[in-house]
Amino acid sequence: MYTVNVRDHFMIAHSFHGEAFGPAQRLHGATYVVDAAFSRRALDADGMVVDIARATEVLRSVLAEFNLRNLDDDAAFTGQNTTTEFMARVVFERIAARAQAGELGAHASGIESLRVQLHESHVAWASYEGVLGAG
Repeated sequence: MYTVNVRDHFMIAHSFHGEAFGPAQRLHGATYVVDAAFSRRALDADGMVVDIARATEVLRSVLAEFNLRNLDDDAAFTGQNTTTEFMARVVFERIAARAQAGELGAHASGIESLRVQLHESHVAWASYEGVLGAG
């Protein structure tokens, strides 16, 4: 498999519900470094997995939906613990939707999978990976 990875970051505030979260039940901030890895078995006719510039733009636009916001105030997340694991899937789903809408361009038609990793720190991260039926 060939893989192209693009990276960006976003900053949020949120709180969690449940004793398992201890002090994180209070409002706190997080800065996530995000990797989006696009994979396919064979390169396209131009020798590409995906247009890196477009992949970077799509990732940046998805993350802008959350950046510098309190996720507790977002109606889409009402009653949901916006854990690193949960947010990895949210970012995955939003990138996948944009890929389906053609925002990654013609080079994306052969992409088979996408892995989104949210790095909470230099020692801890979570990811979500799935099939990406772009094109």
